[in-house]
Amino acid sequence: MVDSPDTSREVVNVYVPAYQKDRWVEHANDLDMSQSEFVRTMVQSGRKGFEPGHEEPGSSDANPGGNGLETRVLKLLENDTYSWDELLEAVSEDIETRLDEALEELQATNRIRYSGRHGGYTVVEGEV
Repeated sequence: MVDSPDTSREVVNVYVPAYQKDRWVEHANDLDMSQSEFVRTMVQSGRKGFEPGHEEPGSSDANPGGNGLETRVLKLLENDTYSWDELLEAVSEDIETRLDEALEELQATNRIRYSGRHGGYTVVEGEV
């Protein structure tokens, strides 16, 4: 028998300044999410960069959040000197790769599709 994670729900109270809550509420509404769903999603997204060796379900990388831009820049500069443009190109390649992987995953799970008619990617009906 395969062990499965406990999916029961628990209450977590978070105290933030009123202006921050207002921003979160607005952002959650923009994403058509409940406040709980928004906070849970953002926390999980943020944790990905802080859990070395821990792979989230559905992730193809043991460290999907990466090590942060600062760490990437420091690693590039360890053994060489880069101009602004060279650094920008080096870190932009990473985002292009990550975007490509994300689009492939979203298409593979039928959450988005490429529409020539609409000139780009679009959400599969019922996924918003």
